[in-house]
Amino acid sequence: MNPNLVSTEWLAARLGDPDVVPVDGSWYLPDAGRDGAAEFRDRHIPGAAFFDINAVADLSSGLPHMLPSPEVFAEAVGRLGIGTGSTVVAYDGAGLFAAARVWWTFRVMGVNKVYVLDGGLLKWLAEGRPVETGASSRQPTSFAAQFDQTAVKSADQIAEALRAHSVQVLDARSSPRFRGEAPEPRPGLASGHIPGSLNLPFQDVLGADGRLRDEEELRAAFEKAGVDLGRPVVTTCGSGVTAAILALALESVGARAAGLYDGSWAEWGAGGRPVATGPG
Repeated sequence: MNPNLVSTEWLAARLGDPDVVPVDGSWYLPDAGRDGAAEFRDRHIPGAAFFDINAVADLSSGLPHMLPSPEVFAEAVGRLGIGTGSTVVAYDGAGLFAAARVWWTFRVMGVNKVYVLDGGLLKWLAEGRPVETGASSRQPTSFAAQFDQTAVKSADQIAEALRAHSVQVLDARSSPRFRGEAPEPRPGLASGHIPGSLNLPFQDVLGADGRLRDEEELRAAFEKAGVDLGRPVVTTCGSGVTAAILALALESVGARAAGLYDGSWAEWGAGGRPVATGPG
């Protein structure tokens, strides 16, 4: 059993537990044409809160959905009705996409009992489980954050770690984007990758149903990407979302991500940093 996942059966049996909080973190790339907040109002798991990664963020950074300060995070999630000691079950409408970012964020902020719903809202709906509509009905409470700053890496830390060969940097973007053969979806960014980084597209750790693959398949995917699971790994991607899927996958094979580069390519590819193209 994957210790980072809970089943739809597990959550359904605990919907009335005030300490178990389903958290809808649905977020989509602009070209998906989907609105996570609107879809939440249309239907969500009973008792869920909606966690907007674009709003609960460092809005002064100039980069998309960067991690907020512990104080901003604590105030925001308290308003959502998520308290210190809550068991958080993150899910999204894509199966597994932004839910991993929510899982990682709560982990960084000191929540030990945080999980990802295996199969997400897609599986929940396919099983005919209950939903409710409208805004969240959760009442505000208090939350105390315990920030793990070692889990969040800066561009300078990434550059230094690569110079020292102290970590492996693993990029979750598609192979054409990593190689510099496809344009970036955000304007003004270079095409290519961080020199010395490895590539494992996040889709390669997911099955056709949007669920995380089993341990054997995950290990094979990491091996194919050239990752040594016995050495530290820092994950990165376009803007820090799908990097969290790789962090979840690493922990699911008994490894541990040494950090996530929050700025990711949205920062590195904006200029001033070396860029490589080709297979890496």
